[in-house]
Amino acid sequence: MGVLAGAEPFAFPGTSGAGFLLCHGFTGTPAGLRGWGEHLSAAGFAVRCPLLPGHGTRWPDLNRTTWQDWYGAVREELLALRAGCDQVFVGGLSMGGTLALALAQEFGWISGLVLVNPSVTRLSADAKLLPLLSRVVPSVPAIANDIAKPGETELAYPRTPVRAAASLARLWKKVRADLPKVTQPVLLLHSRVDHVVEPENARIVLSGVSSADVTEVVLENSFHVATQDHDADLIFSRSVDFARAPRAGQVGAG
Repeated sequence: MGVLAGAEPFAFPGTSGAGFLLCHGFTGTPAGLRGWGEHLSAAGFAVRCPLLPGHGTRWPDLNRTTWQDWYGAVREELLALRAGCDQVFVGGLSMGGTLALALAQEFGWISGLVLVNPSVTRLSADAKLLPLLSRVVPSVPAIANDIAKPGETELAYPRTPVRAAASLARLWKKVRADLPKVTQPVLLLHSRVDHVVEPENARIVLSGVSSADVTEVVLENSFHVATQDHDADLIFSRSVDFARAPRAGQVGAG
């Protein structure tokens, strides 16, 4: 089966010399970030948003991939952007925020991070059972489509692949351990009501990074998929302001 209509990766050329890599979430697709990418492109940024391996086709395909595959895909796109841009920022939704943090931990020259409801843990009891469940249960009910805005639908899988979710948990553990390696400016936007990522995630990130420049924005009117929700325009405009701010230029020259 090919890629679902609308789930394709996208890339836009830029005019400002700066670029933005966007990373979508677990079981999601670039469709959820397309409006964000279009806004950044209109502001002059070169934009890339890859379709992560195992996503955008059938949910069983995701169980045949691991976090290393997803990280490898965004890493490749980051380096491609870097080749043509003076500055590169990374934005991510949910697991996309996890991947953005992992990239910042490896590449100190990244100019800044925009994290929307980033995930680094899950406190519910079922999370502890993932290693066991992954051996016997292929999938569980979906986590997708947590959106407050009427008429909006997330293009994502109707089931959550358990083996892949167990791999995501291993990525969370690695990223949490290395949070002090993140020194870049951070703009973290998180929903006051999120039925997928628990509030503790934002607190862990904000307290764990070593960045001297950290801005927290609470999204009052959106659920988890905030890039398709009532606060989408706020996310988009704050991302542009963040990347254009003079302090953003303090990172990324190395």
